[in-house]
Amino acid sequence: MTLFSLLLVLGWERLFKVGEHWQLEHRLEPLFRHRRRFSLLNTLLMTLLAMAVVWICILGLKGILFGIPQLLFWMAIGLLCIGAGKVRLHYHAYLKAATQGDHHARDTMAEELTLIHGVPPECSEGDFLRELQNALLWINYRFYLAPLFWFVIGGAWGPVLLMGYAFLRAWQGWLARRHSPLERAQSGVDAILHWLDWIPVRLAGVAYALLGHGEKALPAWFASLGDRHRSQYQVLTSLAQFSLARDPHLSAVQTPRVAVSLAKKVSLVLVVVVALLTIYGALV
Repeated sequence: MTLFSLLLVLGWERLFKVGEHWQLEHRLEPLFRHRRRFSLLNTLLMTLLAMAVVWICILGLKGILFGIPQLLFWMAIGLLCIGAGKVRLHYHAYLKAATQGDHHARDTMAEELTLIHGVPPECSEGDFLRELQNALLWINYRFYLAPLFWFVIGGAWGPVLLMGYAFLRAWQGWLARRHSPLERAQSGVDAILHWLDWIPVRLAGVAYALLGHGEKALPAWFASLGDRHRSQYQVLTSLAQFSLARDPHLSAVQTPRVAVSLAKKVSLVLVVVVALLTIYGALV
């Protein structure tokens, strides 16, 4: 059921998921809006509650009508948690503004795309475009690759793990947009996601390393296995930059497009690998 649900979700997401209607972040806004206290305990309790709701629903739907309601529930959770419908609109708005030479609109959309990690102040145009590439690569990881990992690794309870990760992702994004860095740090969400991202970042990093300059990227990937100090964002984007280094960071339009193209290739490669491993496991 995992592979079938995943393929249906990815297909539907690419064709029809535009905007925020089927976005978990949008659905959780009423809950987040009333939060006034921020702590690691509150973050863990909210996440566990969201996971418990999904777990109870899966148990309640088990064995009903040949599993069809459960399959539809899996797809609904997948559509809510996988994909960046609203962020995709920001990306296309950025490209439109950059093409038309509208610097104000371009910078506004760039701020949306780099919301989580930001851009260093007073950086050069080349550095700005490199950071924009990194932000787009991270968005692809956070909304596609990491959810895919937790959905697959969870097996029969994949939607539960997927909901837990997506809930933390939504909470981090809300805090970055609506609250101060201090309140975000008090919530502990960055620390939780740092450890949850450790394995999937390195699995995605393998794909980026193999698609890039292997003689440089693979040693960097092996070095990342023992790296406990750098953020997962830095680990992933540094590996991806080995593939992007051949393209100069000069064009405000082509530079982000190259990063998105690479991210799509990596996503496709990992989906194919998951499909092959699932089929092999079923046959064996």
